Amino acid sequence: MLLSVSAKAYRLDGSPAKVSYPGGKFFIFRYMLTDKQATPFRLDQPQHFLSKKAIERRRRQHLLGGSTDLPVSPAYVAQFQKEGAQVVGTSRWNNSLLVRSSDSLLLQRLGRLECVRSCCLVWESPDSIVPSVERPKVHEEFSDWERVPSRFYGNGYGQIHSLGGDILHEAGFRGEMMTVAVFDGGFRNVDRIAAFSDAHIVGTRDFVVPRSTDIYGETDHGTRVLSVLAAHEPNVLIGSAPKANYWLLRCEDAQSEQLVEEDYWAMAAEFADSAGVDVVSSSLGYSTFDHAAMNHHYAEQDGRHALISRTASMMAQKGMVLVSSAGNAGMKSWKKILFPADADNILTVGAISANGENAPFSSIGPTQDGRVKPDVMAFGSPTNVITGRGTLSEDVGTSFATPIVAGLVACLWQALPHLTAADIIQLVRQSSSCFSTPNNIYGYGIPDFWQAYVAGQVQ
Repeated sequence: MLLSVSAKAYRLDGSPAKVSYPGGKFFIFRYMLTDKQATPFRLDQPQHFLSKKAIERRRRQHLLGGSTDLPVSPAYVAQFQKEGAQVVGTSRWNNSLLVRSSDSLLLQRLGRLECVRSCCLVWESPDSIVPSVERPKVHEEFSDWERVPSRFYGNGYGQIHSLGGDILHEAGFRGEMMTVAVFDGGFRNVDRIAAFSDAHIVGTRDFVVPRSTDIYGETDHGTRVLSVLAAHEPNVLIGSAPKANYWLLRCEDAQSEQLVEEDYWAMAAEFADSAGVDVVSSSLGYSTFDHAAMNHHYAEQDGRHALISRTASMMAQKGMVLVSSAGNAGMKSWKKILFPADADNILTVGAISANGENAPFSSIGPTQDGRVKPDVMAFGSPTNVITGRGTLSEDVGTSFATPIVAGLVACLWQALPHLTAADIIQLVRQSSSCFSTPNNIYGYGIPDFWQAYVAGQVQ
């Protein structure tokens, strides 16, 4: 689920403009495997499944590899393929497979293979969808009203200054040499908008099945998120880490809301790990799905039960800092943080208004096992963003509070490269306004990244 209000296509009479799902009826099952026997991969040869940057990131943090790092056994994958099933994804951290077929009986039968520990339905093609629309034209220039001539940060000054980020930037830390991955549902027109012309985009990947033909033609939710991080338009909007390197990873299917999106998210996390990413900004969250049988429950919020949360809880162990949206359920019956915001050893971000008050929609904690959530708060009611049309806009949601924090985490880690992911997470918490008296609404409070930097110099 994209954690902001998103636009949908409608007919002139106001009804949704839907079409039949292309390709007919399909199903995807998740298979949890028993082991990784017969794998040709070895922990003492990580270069076969991790990049040099990933290996160096782990070496720097003195992190040891484990069985979760080994890819899924190719022999087990071959068993599924031999049965005529299409393997569309794997997770080495969870030792699982995603398998797609139009034959649900075949998928159920595969669950009885000796190498399978358990299986479940995670996706069923919907009867109809709202088709993708053509990319809108991009505004080539910003209007005078969108500019603040007296301020370099333009309309983004408040959201950066409130966290001490501008001081960190002035000290020379703007994310250089750090790599940030953005998990989202699409990045419409990022390749055409002038405010991103200086953004260091390393590459893109799509984990949604079926793959998009144009990741820059999907929803602009990721565009807005990326603008908070990487925009460089003086006097209009400067991002929280304008000099960082970026991977744009699509793992949210805007056409339906089903459990398989947690698998896509896990695949994105593992790719980020293998590519040597330092910080992940994820503005996605899940609790209820199109099929009620897939829904999560409060009792599951222990950071381990849901596949997405279990995966998220591993990320610091792999040397990455995950910054995740708390969710926008504060005014709904759910109220609590979404998944994977319940994960352990991450920074979960809630939203505040410009005067520091909690945004009523911002999801609250604690987790089911009593941990403080959210971790920190940032501007999310509203946040200044750049849309997929290339215009400045105020948007609301923990989606947009999250990248403010994620970018400054990258800058802080650039300044303190001797620290581990776990160190950085704790340092941000300790620098926050309510650290000594955390609560279920503000968590540890509003972080001060300059104070975090000062404190981190003596660690």
